[in-house]
Amino acid sequence: MRILVVEDDLEAQRYLVQGLKESGHVVDEAGDGDLGLSLALSRPYDIAIVDRMLPKLDGLNVVAEMREHGNTTPVLFLSALSEVDDRVKGLKAGGDDYLTKPYAFVELLARIDALMRRRTPAGVKTQLQVGDLELDLLTRAATRSGQEIELQPREFRLLEYLMRHAGQVVTRTMLLESVWEYHFDPQTNVIDVHISRLRAKIDKGFELPLLHTVRGAGYMIRAAAA
Repeated sequence: MRILVVEDDLEAQRYLVQGLKESGHVVDEAGDGDLGLSLALSRPYDIAIVDRMLPKLDGLNVVAEMREHGNTTPVLFLSALSEVDDRVKGLKAGGDDYLTKPYAFVELLARIDALMRRRTPAGVKTQLQVGDLELDLLTRAATRSGQEIELQPREFRLLEYLMRHAGQVVTRTMLLESVWEYHFDPQTNVIDVHISRLRAKIDKGFELPLLHTVRGAGYMIRAAAA
């Protein structure tokens, strides 16, 4: 998911951003309300995490302005203000959830998952499947023939991208831009390393390989060899 973090406390921001990235999310950050609002209105996000007390424009006004402009991105307020009245103000301003500081990071991740489940319309796919390989986008679980596969966050994003394009050739450039967010080829073997690790996890021990290298073109995941 792409997440916007609006937090002026640099230490708290670094902790939150690092944790979200380690959990496999793409994160943009802002240190004040003006920049946070500008980013929220100019880029698509799956969720925004907004501190209540911000310089230049406080969190309540950031979210109120987002809603005024028709922006429906789910918002999770983070705040040291924990009174019932404070939480009510956050929700009335347009927030979808409110978490008080200090917080447990695992609870924050659970709140994010809950917001995404609430937002997902009926009929929208939350699971991907290629042959006997299944990927649950909400629980972030991967299984093949019912056997659980442990994936690192980057491996999960790589597999998700490949499965969303099952049966299609996926080029190195496509992977760099979509999974690593590089808009140029940095002459690195990062893709080869991750593909090798992913192949070992989803194909090793199974009769039919799913992840294939298309010589001179890129990679493809498919249920059976062409």
